[in-house]
Amino acid sequence: MLAKAAISRARTWPEAVEEVVSATRLDAPADLALLFASAYFARYYDELVARVHAASGARWLAGCSGQGVIGPEREIEREPALALLQLALPGATVGAVHLTQRTLEEEGVVRLGGLTLEDVNAWLLFVDPFQLDIERLIRELEAAYPGVTLIGGLASGRLDERRTHVFLNDRVYSEGAVAVALGGNLRVHTVVSQGAEPIGQPWTITGARGNVLETIGGRPAYQVLVETIQELPLERQQRAARNLLVGLAMDEYKERFGRGDYLIRNLLGADRQSGALAIGAYPRVGQTLQFQMRDARAADEDLRVLLAQARAELGDQRPVAAVLCSCNGRGENLFGPIDHDARGVAAAFGRLPLVGFFCNGEIGPVGGKTFLHGFTASIALLVPRD
Repeated sequence: MLAKAAISRARTWPEAVEEVVSATRLDAPADLALLFASAYFARYYDELVARVHAASGARWLAGCSGQGVIGPEREIEREPALALLQLALPGATVGAVHLTQRTLEEEGVVRLGGLTLEDVNAWLLFVDPFQLDIERLIRELEAAYPGVTLIGGLASGRLDERRTHVFLNDRVYSEGAVAVALGGNLRVHTVVSQGAEPIGQPWTITGARGNVLETIGGRPAYQVLVETIQELPLERQQRAARNLLVGLAMDEYKERFGRGDYLIRNLLGADRQSGALAIGAYPRVGQTLQFQMRDARAADEDLRVLLAQARAELGDQRPVAAVLCSCNGRGENLFGPIDHDARGVAAAFGRLPLVGFFCNGEIGPVGGKTFLHGFTASIALLVPRD
């Protein structure tokens, strides 16, 4: 299998296209091209996407718009940029389809694009966040393709506009999702870094109603939270108090819980009088919970630990390329202008061909089930089976 990736910050779209297409030419026909384009080029998307599709000669092209785009060891935000990955994938099954909210409601996703469960090992999803029920899309894909990996992100654009675009071959769509199927001799190993650090100890939820945590370990949830913070060293108390989150364990049968075992959700409010906490999820009685904190230091550590874990799990298997869907609340907003997530992947896997974009939300599995996340880096490592 062959892969090349490139990123351009040329100020005009023809220059950017020429740069990334030239830098990613392969010695074999491309089966798949993944294209991510800065919102600064939005008015030219029709011409830009058509030209990349024609110039690459790729059998399938997919991608979307981004507030920023990502290439090998580079992240470019809030300025013109273009990133392209070209892949030759002998022995792999590749397919792609555009679907809309109407498709979901009238047709569903069974045999999406004519592809059966046996055809697909993973779906890469690039989704418009404003005109599609994303949670429904995830649920229906999980039902129609059980056990198949789902990973991707929600397209983004100019911060002052509620408008994004998704790309398929030479077409540009302002709604819906582009789903790329990968199968055969190619699988996807995922890294979903929610950017959080566990604090305190795991607890069992003993009282819950809707999205309200009433009691934890038989005591008022708010009291447990306060004690958890007070037991931290002073410096960590100050960090945690500004960046509190809740982690809900996704597999109650594990003997020990660590990073990647929790679904991270926001802490929305506290009622000191009743001792209840409101969170951005629906907890269950008996579920394991651990409080978390998120800041630049915690997010950096979480990504490094999970990437190291992925490298260990893959052993001698070497990814041919990677796709990085990073929240637009990360990047410069969280780490400063240091290409943080892209360099993190390179530190773990070397100069791996990588592209991606900054998202309005990220899609990826936690505990064997797929969720829509925020402030997350969802990474698809494309791994040959042979």
